[in-house]
Amino acid sequence: MEERYNATALESKWQKKWEEEKTFKVGENSDKPKYYLLEMFPYPSGRIHMGHVRNYSIGDVVARFKRMQGYNVLHPMGWDAFGMPAENAAIQHGTHPAKWTYENIANMRSQLKKMGLSYDWDRELATCNVDYYKWEQLIFLKMFEKGLAYKKSSSVNWCPQCQTVLANEQVEDGCCWRCDSEVTPKELEQWFFKTTEYAQELLDCMEDLKGWPEPVLIMQRNWIGRSTGCEIDFPMEGSMKKIRVFTTRQDTLFGATFMSLAPEHPLALEIVTPDRRQDVEAFITKVKKQDKIKRTSEDFEKEGVFTGAYCINPVSKQRMPIFLANFVLMDYGTGAVMAVPTHDQRDFEFASKYDLPKVVVIQPEGDSLNPEAMAEAWTGPGRMVNSGAFDGLANEEAKEKIADYLHKEGIGQKTVNYRLRDWGVSRQRYWGTPIPIIYCDVCGVVPVPEQDLPVVLPTDVEFTGEGGSPLAKNQEFVRVTCPQCGEVARRECDTFDTFVESSWYFARYACPDFPSAPVDKQAAEYWLPVDQYIGGIEHAVMHLLYARFFTKVMRDLGMMDVSEPFTNLLTQGMVCMETRSCPQHGWLYPEEVIDGKCSRCQSETKIGRIEKMSKSKKNVVDPDNLIAHYGADTARLFTLFAAPPEKDLEWNDQGVEGCYRFLGRVWRAVYENLELLQGGSGSPETEGAAKALRRVTHRTIKKVTEDIDGRFHFNTAIAAVMELVNAIYGIDEKEKYPGALREALETVLRLLSPFVPHITEELWSVLGHSVSLLDKGWPVVDEQALVEDEKLIVVQVNGKVRGKITITADASEDDIKKAAVLEENVARFIEGKAIKKIVVVPGRLVSVVVA
Repeated sequence: MEERYNATALESKWQKKWEEEKTFKVGENSDKPKYYLLEMFPYPSGRIHMGHVRNYSIGDVVARFKRMQGYNVLHPMGWDAFGMPAENAAIQHGTHPAKWTYENIANMRSQLKKMGLSYDWDRELATCNVDYYKWEQLIFLKMFEKGLAYKKSSSVNWCPQCQTVLANEQVEDGCCWRCDSEVTPKELEQWFFKTTEYAQELLDCMEDLKGWPEPVLIMQRNWIGRSTGCEIDFPMEGSMKKIRVFTTRQDTLFGATFMSLAPEHPLALEIVTPDRRQDVEAFITKVKKQDKIKRTSEDFEKEGVFTGAYCINPVSKQRMPIFLANFVLMDYGTGAVMAVPTHDQRDFEFASKYDLPKVVVIQPEGDSLNPEAMAEAWTGPGRMVNSGAFDGLANEEAKEKIADYLHKEGIGQKTVNYRLRDWGVSRQRYWGTPIPIIYCDVCGVVPVPEQDLPVVLPTDVEFTGEGGSPLAKNQEFVRVTCPQCGEVARRECDTFDTFVESSWYFARYACPDFPSAPVDKQAAEYWLPVDQYIGGIEHAVMHLLYARFFTKVMRDLGMMDVSEPFTNLLTQGMVCMETRSCPQHGWLYPEEVIDGKCSRCQSETKIGRIEKMSKSKKNVVDPDNLIAHYGADTARLFTLFAAPPEKDLEWNDQGVEGCYRFLGRVWRAVYENLELLQGGSGSPETEGAAKALRRVTHRTIKKVTEDIDGRFHFNTAIAAVMELVNAIYGIDEKEKYPGALREALETVLRLLSPFVPHITEELWSVLGHSVSLLDKGWPVVDEQALVEDEKLIVVQVNGKVRGKITITADASEDDIKKAAVLEENVARFIEGKAIKKIVVVPGRLVSVVVA
């Protein structure tokens, strides 16, 4: 009988068996409770990396564990297959995005199967397949009908040399990543989804997301950014125009001394005086090239330009100069900010730089601020001053009274503002879902009739990367007959943002072959919401927010009944590794370093920081090589054992070796005892060493169950099984306790099964079982086996440990106290002293207090 652990052979064997028997195929016709486990699906970049291995191993543990607990588990896999990388590859390598994408899918599918993941591959989907995106087009049409999809002008990054729109990540230091031409902003008509329609519901429903990490909820709340305040109109001097601002600090209104407008504000060039126009236009051009996020950061230099125009403070009646300021964005509020230098640090710095007036309107208790002597703005509470009828009020009280006054005088009104903006979904790219809209000179914007869907993305396009999307050059695609009037019309040539595809894919997994609608309501009712979602925290405010929005939209369109897509969320950490560099050859792959030297030039290498695995810095490990050398089970075990899932994992070759050796110990533990275990599966013995072994066995079952179920403490669960294996090796006279030994070994296999499914199934069959571990079920704790006959208790004297006593489990408190003071070492420390009190902490310690 073969006794050597050959990971490659046995893993291939079990993967083939699972695939042939469709072990993980599921349906809705089950009397078991459902459990939907989903990891964020990958972009088919070509090869999986260790981040994938970790993410999908985490999910697989939970999926297998839940199946063994008796759940009907849905665990699907697919591909987020549209996107810019495929276009870049097409340009760089002279291939077609479709060819590149499908070849990558085939390669990555093969890699994932080698990991032994419990996917229902019959539900596999790729978002670039027309059978998927045709339903996305239908959802868009329904949203268009409801007014949730609309078109408006928006600024984009434009490369004049390539004549194309660039994504933010394609702009490098203000230049095109491809040709190094200076990128300029350009206004284009873009499609938007009305996410703001659901802003308050998105906030309110977060109260129900008890299974989400608080950092993600905080990020979403901040992104939605609900603010309660006032909209206030500031009349323009010498004009009927007004500038409307939104503020949460109406209590500081009397201290507003100048107005700051976003450079993109529509009034910016309209109000500028002739003598200021040249400077203003130059400033606008400069700011438009700056990153919007950097513009609002605290450490970014505040810059502005005077427009020459003035507005009037509606309560103080003071004249306020109007500036354009780089820190004001059109994307938030109204694009105009009333500037209160004494009570806002940003305004304070700006006013100091441009010598603008400062007026204190809130004095802190027990202090008197002098605006000329202030080193920074006062943003805390206080009493109102220089504020007319509101002087003397606490500023929080004044907020309400000033709001009421503004409403009464017709100057402003209370309102709620959201930082969240409508989602721009147009992309001037080829490799994406075509937007199903037709433009007719007679009828205007015409939605494609539902019966004419799908609008298929043509494949016969020329890809150069210049001159805009190749769709616009494909006349067979562009030219179309208007479905309303029959005249010649043209198709929309923009495609959807790829976040649209990933905003509803989880629902399609419930019914990937349903031919009549995006979602089969019956299947969705059974499977949704996803019980456990797993992915990176970097998706907190894009993908996760959009998926929540889409779920509510599809609910309101009558496509499904759930309001939230994911009941529980786990955000896993990154896989990190130290970097190595050579003075001649730069960054080195781990295999290029031999005995600390560069394999190419023998130079001493420099060890860098531990960073996220990255191809650019070559601190990566190829999963294929790892699996070929150690096996998938070892790769899985290390990524699960090295760190808790929510923490970053630091790569360690010795740790991988250790996991491989541990699996070898498990293998040998079965084979070395096989003769003893064969031919019997009787009840475990309950006396002597067997009793102690059974206690460890069932204590381990309890520990591992608690660690996996909802806590995801996989590392401590694995450590507990390792201790059980040590106990098995430590038992003497095993031949006396074949029943307890068999129970312990079988428990090891059952508990390890979700982590390392191949070796455990193999050894399970070696022990004579014909039923899979998956169907055997999860082991149950025998509470009787946990009962201890004796306990070891620590004895303290005046707070310091002075001895230990062994007592029977049923010993009374008086017996414990007597044993404690009679313990030899304890007796020495209390001899000749008066015992003030003795405190017994059941099962743990005895504390003796003496004087």
